[in-house]
Amino acid sequence: MLRTRIAVSVAAAAAGLAVLTACSGVETAQPVVAPAAAGGTGGGQAANNGQVGNAAPASNESKLVVADVAEVGQVLTDQNGMTLYRFDKDTAKPPKSNCDGDCAKAWPPMLATGDVQVQGVDKTTVGKVTRSDGTEQITVGGWALYRYAKDTKPGDATGQGVGGAWYAANAKGGKAGQAAAGESEAGAVKLSASKIDGLGDAIVDQNGMTLYLFQKDSKKAKTSACNGDCAKTWPPVLSNGKVELQGIDSKLLGSVKRADGTEQVTIGGWPVYTFAKDTKPGDANGQGVNGTWFVIEPAGCKVGSNPATAVDQQQAPAGSGAGTSSDSSGSGGTTY
Repeated sequence: MLRTRIAVSVAAAAAGLAVLTACSGVETAQPVVAPAAAGGTGGGQAANNGQVGNAAPASNESKLVVADVAEVGQVLTDQNGMTLYRFDKDTAKPPKSNCDGDCAKAWPPMLATGDVQVQGVDKTTVGKVTRSDGTEQITVGGWALYRYAKDTKPGDATGQGVGGAWYAANAKGGKAGQAAAGESEAGAVKLSASKIDGLGDAIVDQNGMTLYLFQKDSKKAKTSACNGDCAKTWPPVLSNGKVELQGIDSKLLGSVKRADGTEQVTIGGWPVYTFAKDTKPGDANGQGVNGTWFVIEPAGCKVGSNPATAVDQQQAPAGSGAGTSSDSSGSGGTTY
């Protein structure tokens, strides 16, 4: 179970769901470990064709300054006036950066160079986290800070909302601007019962994106078999602190530790994922991919296996993703 507190808003009146046995059919398979990725975890857009945007600071000291940025509001900036960002797939408790390799080329970490000066920021909220390469990255409120390689001048905030995971940071380390609207806590994950055209009941995240289970995962062993390149195609839903539920039985909620040390949310024992080729709420292009990836519904079952929620998938409209489509991660033709 999550070690952090769990706030639950249950919209459905039904209770007493069969927690792990409601799904019919085979639910586990031999875990298959995907090959490790060469570039670490990706986040947001592509890595800027290998161009590193983390130019050396103008001085030997790091500085955090609160500034107003058009259409975003008050944000943190560095000593050169460049907007600073936070990544939803990082964790604040404990502080950890999950952006390395190509990700760190697109999102250069703000490294601690000398003493960290502040202006408009509570010094007690400022800290450092050691990255995988041994360098130290500045944190505020536990969240690691980054620049964005495509911001070219002070006042730019083109990274706001990229990939539904990158947001300008405010003075407390939370999300700046409209991104903060409706958040009960910075970094909160919210899972809700929803409906997908042609498929029926499903679970979506706080951005309305469809969630999936992977049948090569093991519920008994409490492990994820999707790592490396697989996790770029199927990003895991990480428990960045608080998890809110709406229309989902709280007894189904749990977590599993991944190979990289992060914690992934589970529903009914299944680790849950989004799909990189879903581009907007309501997409379910991952349904049935390789016969192992399926939309997960509020009882913790794959769509179509729970008699209470199953629908005739033969009626799925074209483009819904139902069926037996396949996907390649783009790495040596390996499919997930």
